Amino acid sequence: MDWIRLTRPFTLLPPLLGMLSGAAAALGAGRSLVSGDRLLSNVLLGSLMAVLLNAASNVLNQVCDLELDRHNRPERPLPSGRIAPRAAFRFSLLLYLGAILLAFLVQPAGRPELGVIVVFTAFLTWAYSSPPLRLRRSWWLAPLVIAVPRGGLLKVAGWACLASVSSDLEPWLLALMFFLFILGAAPTKDFQDMEGDGRAGCSSLPLRFGPARAAWIMAPFYVVPWLLLIVFSRWAPGGKPLLTVDPLAAAWIGGILIVHGVLAAAFLIHATETKSRPGRGAWRNLYILMMEAQVGLAALYLCF
Repeated sequence: MDWIRLTRPFTLLPPLLGMLSGAAAALGAGRSLVSGDRLLSNVLLGSLMAVLLNAASNVLNQVCDLELDRHNRPERPLPSGRIAPRAAFRFSLLLYLGAILLAFLVQPAGRPELGVIVVFTAFLTWAYSSPPLRLRRSWWLAPLVIAVPRGGLLKVAGWACLASVSSDLEPWLLALMFFLFILGAAPTKDFQDMEGDGRAGCSSLPLRFGPARAAWIMAPFYVVPWLLLIVFSRWAPGGKPLLTVDPLAAAWIGGILIVHGVLAAAFLIHATETKSRPGRGAWRNLYILMMEAQVGLAALYLCF
C-alpha cells in the first residue's frame, strides 16, 4: 500500500483523462490514422504510458524533496521511514523506463512522435525535481516546467496516439489552453508548503509575492484558457475555424468552465485574504476543474 501511496494515485487521474481527451480530439476531428484494434491498443498504451510517467515523476519528486517533506508532509512513506529513498529512486527509474518504452510502441504516422514527447517530458520532470538544476526552487520556472508537460504536451501526446502532431496546428492550440491553465494554477500547492519551502531556499509564487497577491496573479489563468476555447472554435482566419468542433457546443462547454474557473479563483482569493493559506479545497478545485475540462473537451469532439 505504501508503494501505491508513493505514486500519489489521485494525481494520476488527470494525465489519464488528458491522454484520453487528446486521443478523442484527434478521432473526433477526423485525423486518426488508425482504426479498429490498432486504435484501441494505441489509446490503451498511451494511457498506461501517461500514468506510469506521472507516477515516476511523483516518486522522483518525493525522493528529491525528502528534507522538505520531513517538515511539510511527515506522514508520507519516505519521510516516515516506511520506504527507503534508494529503493524509491530505483522504483522511479523503472517507471520512467516503462513509460518511455510504451511511448515508442505507439507510432500511428510511422514516426516516434510520442516517444520524442515523452523523452522530453521525462527530462523536464527530472529538471524540476533533481539537482543540479532543481528548477522547483524558482518561483517562475517551476510553474513553467510543470505546465509544459502536464498541460501542453499532455494534450499533444494524446493526439499523437492516433495522428501526427508535427504538421497539424489543432493539437497545439488545445495544448495552449491547458498549458495556460496549469501555468497559473500549479502554484496552488505552494501555499501550504510556504514555511518548509522558505527554509529550503525555494522561492515559490506565494513566497515571492505574498499569498494574497499570488492568488490575484493566478486568477486570470483559471478563466482565460476557456475563453480561448470559444474564440478558437469560431475564429477562421483561412475560412475554416481553428478547431474542428461545433461553435455553439464549444460556447456552452467553455461557459461552464469559465463559471467554474471564476468560482475557483474567487475561493482561492478569499482563502488568502482571510486565512493566508488556502487548504486542500483550493487544490481540490484545481484538479476537479482540470478533469472537468478534459472530459468536456472529449465530449465536444465526440458528441457534437
